[in-house]
Amino acid sequence: MKHLVYSSVLPIAAAVVLVAATGCGRDSVKVYKVDSGDSVATPPPAGMPATMPDGLAVPDNSGQPKLKYTLPAGWKEKPLTQMRVASFEVSDNGKTADISVIPLGGMSGGDLANVNRWRGQVGLAPVADADLAKQTESVEIAGKPGELYDIAGTSPGSGDAQRILGGILHSTDTVWYFKMTGDAPVVENQKANFIAFLKSVTFDPTAAPATPAAMDMSQLPPAHPAIPGMSAGGQTMPAADSSTKPTWTVPADWKEGQLAQFLVAKFVIGSGATTASVNVSQLTGDGGGLLANVNRWRAQLGQTPLAETDVANLPTIDATGVKATLVEISGTDPRTSQPAKLVGVVLPLNGQTWFYKLMGDATVVAQQKDALIQFVQSAKYPAGQ
Repeated sequence: MKHLVYSSVLPIAAAVVLVAATGCGRDSVKVYKVDSGDSVATPPPAGMPATMPDGLAVPDNSGQPKLKYTLPAGWKEKPLTQMRVASFEVSDNGKTADISVIPLGGMSGGDLANVNRWRGQVGLAPVADADLAKQTESVEIAGKPGELYDIAGTSPGSGDAQRILGGILHSTDTVWYFKMTGDAPVVENQKANFIAFLKSVTFDPTAAPATPAAMDMSQLPPAHPAIPGMSAGGQTMPAADSSTKPTWTVPADWKEGQLAQFLVAKFVIGSGATTASVNVSQLTGDGGGLLANVNRWRAQLGQTPLAETDVANLPTIDATGVKATLVEISGTDPRTSQPAKLVGVVLPLNGQTWFYKLMGDATVVAQQKDALIQFVQSAKYPAGQ
């Protein structure tokens, strides 16, 4: 059994993977350097672009924790793509299965869309939102409760029996997707190993790589649901520059933070264990819908999803001459298991949607709620927005 430590970001210049093989009472360490030219190991699927569409903000995963796990016997490492932070394959009697680990920021499309994408990959019809829970098995991922989907069907190309095991873990601002797909007998035989792999995963938040990875959209299959902010025609979220970024009156105790994927602005409040952050993002259209985004936020604090009727009754505030939805959620920080709180504002404006999210220590967030509202109401948007 191997123990691997893999940085969750593939640096542009090089990536370093440490592999410690445990056995006979001794550990050996191997260091692999991967040149940036090798970062995309597979050609793009039919119908997908080979590069990032023009204007799409390059995701920054540099703030992600390092990923550690125990590698099951028989699993072999595969070359990494720019979306995968871990990639393996396993074979049995000439049949194979592929295993991938992909973290996506909050704009990941939602569990329902991704599960239905997996179902489509094995020739199954989509399920309704109300039936999604019936497809779920509880599973432990990185010491936290996660969801496991076991989806059996056939390969659309060959007609052979195919199966997918998909594990989903919601953490703050990130959804982790663990997926095994391949010939049904192999996946069936490897299910116990896959579950053990999920359980072995740990995150090290104390260190993160300094160089961000680029996300290659060619690694998304043709059936992937639209990522909010990017239409089927390739329209994307505008870059956060001086011509598109609003101006605000920023509270004196808010400090600017490092921007990450899809963020127009970021601020940090407090210090030590009692901190909160304010994230501002902008997406085209409705950004995936109010219900999906509110439930995504609820999942980040361990809360169950709301129904459409519940979201329709949320309070509103006046902002820039229009009504913005105010969202308040109390729950638990999945990283620390401490009480946490979220206050969010969703503002539709001129064919775009602005998301303001204050989240962190419950006490800090409660104290900063009025400051967030005033911050939103102070915004002056560039002409045409």
